[in-house]
Amino acid sequence: MTQPDIIQTILKDNNYHLSLFSDDEIGSLRKKVFAKTTRGKETLHVKCIVRGKDIQLKPEEIVRQLYAARLIKQYDYSKKRLAFEYSVNFGREKKKADIVIFDKDRSDTAYIIVELKKPKLKDGKNQLRSYCNATGAPIGVWTNGEKISHYHRKDPNYFEDITDIPKAKQSIKDILSERFTLKNLIIKDKIANERKSLKDIILEMEDEVLANAGVDVFEEVFKLIFTKLYDEYLSQQDKGVINYFLRQVTKTAVHEPAAKYKNKHNNSPSYLDGQDYEALKEAVNGISDEGFRVMEFRNTGQTDTELKNKIQALFDEAKKQWSGVFPEGSIFELSDSHLSICVSSLQDVKLFNSNLLVVDEAFEYLVNKSAKGEKGQYFTPRHVIDMCVQMLNPKRGEYMIDTASGSCGFPVHTIFKLTGHLFTNEEIPEEDKQHVLKVFGIDFDEKSVRVARTLNLIAGDGETNVLHLNTLDFDRWSDKTEKDKKWINTYGKGFERLEKLRAEKEENKQFDFDILMANPPFAGDIKESRILHQYELGFKDNGKAQSKVGRDILFIERNLDFLKSGGRMAIVLPQGRFNNTSDKRIREFIAQHGRILAVVGLHGNTFKPHTGTKTSVLFVQKWDDELCPKTDDYPIFFAVSEKGGKDNSGDYIYVKNGNGQYRLDKNGHLIVDHDLHNHDGELQDGIAEAFIEWAKSEKLSFWDEG
Repeated sequence: MTQPDIIQTILKDNNYHLSLFSDDEIGSLRKKVFAKTTRGKETLHVKCIVRGKDIQLKPEEIVRQLYAARLIKQYDYSKKRLAFEYSVNFGREKKKADIVIFDKDRSDTAYIIVELKKPKLKDGKNQLRSYCNATGAPIGVWTNGEKISHYHRKDPNYFEDITDIPKAKQSIKDILSERFTLKNLIIKDKIANERKSLKDIILEMEDEVLANAGVDVFEEVFKLIFTKLYDEYLSQQDKGVINYFLRQVTKTAVHEPAAKYKNKHNNSPSYLDGQDYEALKEAVNGISDEGFRVMEFRNTGQTDTELKNKIQALFDEAKKQWSGVFPEGSIFELSDSHLSICVSSLQDVKLFNSNLLVVDEAFEYLVNKSAKGEKGQYFTPRHVIDMCVQMLNPKRGEYMIDTASGSCGFPVHTIFKLTGHLFTNEEIPEEDKQHVLKVFGIDFDEKSVRVARTLNLIAGDGETNVLHLNTLDFDRWSDKTEKDKKWINTYGKGFERLEKLRAEKEENKQFDFDILMANPPFAGDIKESRILHQYELGFKDNGKAQSKVGRDILFIERNLDFLKSGGRMAIVLPQGRFNNTSDKRIREFIAQHGRILAVVGLHGNTFKPHTGTKTSVLFVQKWDDELCPKTDDYPIFFAVSEKGGKDNSGDYIYVKNGNGQYRLDKNGHLIVDHDLHNHDGELQDGIAEAFIEWAKSEKLSFWDEG
């Protein structure tokens, strides 16, 4: 067995991982591994950093040795204060805590308990809670080597998230009351440092307090995220200072994907990788934040009531800044103590980042709890969205719409493409705002619309064209647009901008959009004859009315009506629409109205865990004498994704380096492992890049470089 393979060989096919630890930490342990023969069998051992004796190196022991070394070297705890396999009494039963750190003044009293055994956070946390309650230890840590959580035992009932455990000479009060600015948030971002998703954190909040709090979970978590985003937004001036400093020192900036730095080895421009992100954090740490704003969305050790009053005041400010999402009088319904737990869980999460994956997965979970999936509509993964945006190549001056917008992934990423502005807490130039106002979204689900408006308000710096309407039932739009004063107050300005794109002045059937991207609901049928009679596909070939039509079929026709001649669209459809004999008429209908540019078969796991329905993305350009002259014979680009970015359970699969650690991109975030596009050079060229090359060779109007 070669030396570099030792650690990973032991961990193979096991639930323990090492992505939490640096290459240096892993390398230091690897050097200490030796073979030992017992009863004729060779096994791998290491001299225990605490016990001082030879210990067989099993997966759990690897994580224990690595974390213990960190406690000694980074947190300054002496070996004398550490114990492994510490006995905890539960009446007549005794259990073993993996690592215990004793109180500095009382050498027989547990101060911090570290639990390593359980691969799942929920199981590990429950065991950790029982150990802390049995021993009275005020602090607990759970880790499996991949993720880590730090808790303050507020009382036997509640575990409160804390940023980190105290160092040897610190107290829990020091951790809670430390001055905390945007600089600290960048360095201590829980997403990057603890390898958690926002969804993980919400699930933990649910388990801790939300499930039995007697409140609407969606509403309360949405309020919290909304307020947290506003708190980060208020520190945009500090973000500018940080980036100015970094551009002078490292030739890069925080959370700016286009940023490059000089490679240490050859002085040539290179994108940041995971290792360099650690260096970037180190550079940020060197910046003086003396004049920085102290972040308010934070539990600093005040009473629960004081904290709630502070967070409510911040929420009230956010509602004024980003109006039209929450009613003026809305307040937090969580109790003081429950709110305190939730704030502690979210305070170290940096929500502003290069894309929307951080918040999107969380909102997908929350909205789905409110039964959005009943109509077969699920949020589109960001790597699918980015593929579509890249392939359709939206340009400045063009109008774009998503007719089933969900959280507005397609519109927001179109804004990113048009303006170069990303989901950061920085202002966008005034000249870019005109392009933002050319991007629209429509959705029937009120909760999704509010999420989408929030993201659009921020990405577009204050205005939004996201409308709460039923796309298919356009004949009844006037009930909202002309009669509903509440609706008009919220959505009126956006709808006025939509009206200007009508093909005919007084009707809502046809519009003149350049681009449409959508993932419409594909479950269930429309049976209401009043709606069906508005569509050509609502009738059979013989002219007789259909009794029912698939919802996604009507969306095909509706979407084509939204496009002007030469306009182009990407639409996610069930795979059967491309294969079923019964759907031949639908395929002929599409071919009559435009050129089929491409069909991209998505991986079967793309929309898991919500559905395993196989889907494809159809790309079409409407016939136009100049932009897309009608012809009967033309090539079509076909591709099938072999790496969907998710496993069979629907969890994202992330790229790892040679040590089994998750690789971070130049923004410090995990990279989904897929083949749809190259993720700004982090992955190999994928389907999008292949299509672009093909589109240029075909001289498609929106890719013709001539």
